[in-house]
Amino acid sequence: MKEKTADLAGPGIGTYEEVEQILPTDYKPILNPKETQIALFEVKKYIEENLAKELNLIRVESPLIVDRDSGMNDYLDRDGSRTPIDFHINNDYNKNPIDAQVVQAATKWKRLALKQFGMGVGEGLFTDMRAMRKDYFLDHDHSSYVDQWDWEKVITAEDRNLDLLKDVVKKLWKVLVGAGKHAEELFPQLRDKYPDFPEELTFLHAEEILDMFPDLPRKQRETEVIKKYPAIFIIGIGAILEDGYLHEMRAADYDDWITPTIVKDGKQMYGLNGDILVWNPVTKRRHELTSMGIRVTKDTLKKQLEITKQLDFLELPYHKMILSDEIPLSIGGGIGQSRTYMYLLRKAALGECSVTVWPKVLRDMCADKNIHLLQ
Repeated sequence: MKEKTADLAGPGIGTYEEVEQILPTDYKPILNPKETQIALFEVKKYIEENLAKELNLIRVESPLIVDRDSGMNDYLDRDGSRTPIDFHINNDYNKNPIDAQVVQAATKWKRLALKQFGMGVGEGLFTDMRAMRKDYFLDHDHSSYVDQWDWEKVITAEDRNLDLLKDVVKKLWKVLVGAGKHAEELFPQLRDKYPDFPEELTFLHAEEILDMFPDLPRKQRETEVIKKYPAIFIIGIGAILEDGYLHEMRAADYDDWITPTIVKDGKQMYGLNGDILVWNPVTKRRHELTSMGIRVTKDTLKKQLEITKQLDFLELPYHKMILSDEIPLSIGGGIGQSRTYMYLLRKAALGECSVTVWPKVLRDMCADKNIHLLQ
């Protein structure tokens, strides 16, 4: 089962030989670079306006850097393979310095922000978040530059159930599909080649997908199930499944992946979180758009940190605020902006939608296949 272990942490393909094999060979961009920029603006505006409306959110500013010792940064896959960029601020001739980090995501900061901005139950916020993830393998849909709509909303203890999670997921999916249709109204040529965006999501627990494909590692399981259901929400990412492996690593200090939820055929399943994945007809591959979840309580935080052997985190300021009930219970997530644009505007690579750095080997490889990365 070595391939299952290797498949648990992080995104990316692994080698540029593999990337070259999976890039489409018959790609013709539907929108030229100028049209793409116009479409990006319109899609962004549509998503932000309707996300705020559907989930009762306001737009706020978020940090690009955080205090290293605050516990506020996101450590992503919890195995230490993807670490933040650290730097020292030599403030006041080093009399009052700050050790800072570039954020990898605003996942934890948002929950504190709910308190900072005085949000009540049913109210929330979203932010146009920018981050850096220096340890990613850079391919057609992974970049070191991260752009997300990060959102968070206050809930009650009674709200912490799958019904609420599914309701929020459906509203979010309605916004994304609406954004795609909005782009098609502005640029009708987007309708010509590919199937319509799926109106409905299929909800499946990670255990159910494992039952369907017990011998396949995670990414292959996802690929096979998406061939059948072109838009899915995978519930329960982070807990150990029946085969003894995780579906995928998930940090222990934001999403709740340990709470018992579904019982099916006598099998107990866990988790109040999940991911939206779609079938991308351009790349003919699985395509993750967003992760979200109901956040940990002080009890589930301690349980999950014990499982991941990270109980030392409980000494950090952010985690102490959860333990002392200083910040509200919440649900939240992050929607990948360039990944969403890529899907909705029928693009073959993130670099057609966002400007960042790419290795020459990838730029040349894409150019040979008529995929022109912005720079």
